[in-house]
Amino acid sequence: MILIGNGKVVTRDAARLFIENGAVAIEGKLIKEVGDTAALKTKYAAAEYIDARGRLVMPGLINAHMHYYSTFARGMNLGGKPATTFGEILRGLWWRLDKELTLEDVYYSCIGPMIDEVRSGVTSVIDHHASPFAVEGSLFKIAEAAKLFGIRSNFCYETSDRDGDKIAAVGIKENVDFANYCNAQNDDMVKALFGIHAQMTISEKTLNQCIEAAASANVGFHIHAAEGIEDVIDALSKYDMRVIERLHHHKVLSEKSIAVHCIHITAEEMDMLKESGAAVVHNPQSNMGNAVGVSPVLEMLKKGILVGMGTDGYTSDITESLKTAAILHKHALAIPSIAWMEPHQMLFENNKTIMERFINGKVGTLKQDHYADIIIADYKAPTPLNADTLNSHILFGLSGRHVDTTIINGKIIMKERELMGIDEEALLAKSRELAEKLWKRI
Repeated sequence: MILIGNGKVVTRDAARLFIENGAVAIEGKLIKEVGDTAALKTKYAAAEYIDARGRLVMPGLINAHMHYYSTFARGMNLGGKPATTFGEILRGLWWRLDKELTLEDVYYSCIGPMIDEVRSGVTSVIDHHASPFAVEGSLFKIAEAAKLFGIRSNFCYETSDRDGDKIAAVGIKENVDFANYCNAQNDDMVKALFGIHAQMTISEKTLNQCIEAAASANVGFHIHAAEGIEDVIDALSKYDMRVIERLHHHKVLSEKSIAVHCIHITAEEMDMLKESGAAVVHNPQSNMGNAVGVSPVLEMLKKGILVGMGTDGYTSDITESLKTAAILHKHALAIPSIAWMEPHQMLFENNKTIMERFINGKVGTLKQDHYADIIIADYKAPTPLNADTLNSHILFGLSGRHVDTTIINGKIIMKERELMGIDEEALLAKSRELAEKLWKRI
């Protein structure tokens, strides 16, 4: 048993949100009890004691949309004419990079961001993968890396017609094989969704094959939706429907599914999202970086749509997305008083709900019988920190770099900034070596 005590405990449990001198008792992979330090030290005197020394003790953070495979683009110089549209970004960068990935590259492209996730307190991740000339076994390679770092994960392969029927078929098979594996494992540390890149890269024939295959594996979909205006133009020109309309028409959207971005959507499409029960994931930094527009997440939230938050591979630190979302929507609508509570709701409440849709247990709250995904952050508040001021401190003061201890599923993954049993230098050296070789191939 482990007892974390003498901390400012942020439970995210409405019954008792903040405990000034709190403690969390961990037994196995679950939280045994949360309460005052003095009482729990007496009750669990034999437990291994971690002194939080007045630091923040919080639930581990959740990233609802990630792209590990994008890592090898860091520092890469492709030359040529700068992209002026989202389509040019896809064709000129990402669809050139992913074609060069080998299975070894797939594994090592996870290393850097997974180290960063552990270091920034991210304990659960939903990832969306692409490597069209190294499809078979790719999800298993990513799962292997996640197991090394102990990160609670959900993976899928982004099926697409952009590289031909044969590769699309292999993508379908990889999704099904991995989903069946996860179903057999019945382990909340590794789960699956069925990945589709976007409606604009998938034909009616392949979409129907995906729907049939996903049903056979009893999983929902993880798909980019209306990220760029190109997606809308494609849907209207080919199917006389908008993006969400097409997905809704084919029953791709359900409570088992995630529609990522949802930028170029109408009020009617929002109603379809609400009716379907699908989750939407907002990725503010990536959207700004790609200059694709601002997702109407405030309107979606008002309609009762479940909107979470991701990083889209732009960063591994989900607190950066929180801070960006809080200013993006103020700036876009020129209203300084909006988007205060909503970013916190997306990250701390809705991401928890999204993750729990795909696992059997509970995450995102420090509460009895919830998974022991816990972080300790060395944040020294310059003003009073309590239940009323907490979100302000997180928004304006805390970042992932304050995290110095990360516990996932009851296991200490990082303690006082040191990753347990991980040779970071050797892993990153290999990552750099493979990245440089990939750059030369492009």
